[in-house]
Amino acid sequence: MSKKVYSQLSIMMFLQFFVWGAWAVTLGTFLNSINFSGDNIGNAYLTTWVAAIFSPFFIGIVADRFFSSEKVMGTLHLIGAVVMYFAAETTALVPFILLMLIFNLCYMPTLALVNAISFNQMESPDKEFPKVRVWGTLGWIVAGLVISFVLGGFFKNVEATAIPMKMAAAASLIMGLYSFSLPNTPPKDAGKKFTISDILGLKALKLMKERSFLVFTLSSLLICIPLAFYYSFANLFFNNIGMEYVAAKQSLGQMSEVLFMLVMPFFFVRLGVKKMLLVGMIAWVVRYAMFALGDLGANVWMLYGGILLHGICYDFFFVTGQIYVDKVAGIEIRASAQGFIALVTYGIGMSLGTKLAGKLVDMNTAAGIMDWPTIWWIPCIFAAAISLLFLVTFNDKSADKAQAQIQ
Repeated sequence: MSKKVYSQLSIMMFLQFFVWGAWAVTLGTFLNSINFSGDNIGNAYLTTWVAAIFSPFFIGIVADRFFSSEKVMGTLHLIGAVVMYFAAETTALVPFILLMLIFNLCYMPTLALVNAISFNQMESPDKEFPKVRVWGTLGWIVAGLVISFVLGGFFKNVEATAIPMKMAAAASLIMGLYSFSLPNTPPKDAGKKFTISDILGLKALKLMKERSFLVFTLSSLLICIPLAFYYSFANLFFNNIGMEYVAAKQSLGQMSEVLFMLVMPFFFVRLGVKKMLLVGMIAWVVRYAMFALGDLGANVWMLYGGILLHGICYDFFFVTGQIYVDKVAGIEIRASAQGFIALVTYGIGMSLGTKLAGKLVDMNTAAGIMDWPTIWWIPCIFAAAISLLFLVTFNDKSADKAQAQIQ
């Protein structure tokens, strides 16, 4: 991969995740300011995960068979920019939810497209892709910093406004135009027949005959339910208790994600798959306990600790899970297995969790005051129960083989 291509792909990845980070972190705070209930805030975030379920259909039926990836991605981002702008101008519940659903139906397929464009230009993806993908995390971080320290200098309580959504719309417009300058990535499955089973990765279902893979799959689905509480309500929580520059401070989580991604090989060799997954799950338990017990006084360190745990929470669970699937699935169904697990976690698990989170926030809100300790203890206990279940029931020798191969 030449320096020119590396620069092109890095800018692409930066813009891709800048768009997501620009609106996703602060959306709950904005919607609360215009009197959306917890359930309806959950519904707004739910559109992301519903779109994740339908995204493989679009990729499999359209992007992989008829059009170049960069052209599809550019078109989707341009449409998304317009939709996001109108969403930012809308305060009525039903139109807002519909617009967010349309935006996410445009955005979520582009996550697969940036990967496809990247891999198509790489000779050694295992070595080259991480160097490109890290720019996506940096894009998310910069979005948070811009919201707090740039937009925050011009607009009071900017996180409670639609300004970050308009910034996302502008970034999506830039990304859409930039996409047409990217290297050509022709449709990889042009002329091939397809089945719904291929698109959803259902060929991987045969792996469910193995008890450990079944336990892993169910645990992955269930642990994503409490995980959704953070993505939907953490920013609102921090703003609600009076923390300043929240978007920037939450970006510390992505900074820790970069750090732990770099040291993962060190821990992987020493812990192996099961312990890595378990540490990732337990990190969520600790994070929520810190949020429940933390405050802006003597226990403020707990709030920052919970944010900084994001690296372990995400890398040790999701990335290790992808490695595990890659090792236990045969080469003929490897891609199908990864797609299936993504559907189970980001699609089904996060959808269920987001809907449940919204309901429980409403149940623990009285006279407009949210009982945050109780709200955080619920996913904490849930995650602890799933961690215990995984500890007792998961035992896969192939996981040890995966560790040995890395060693």
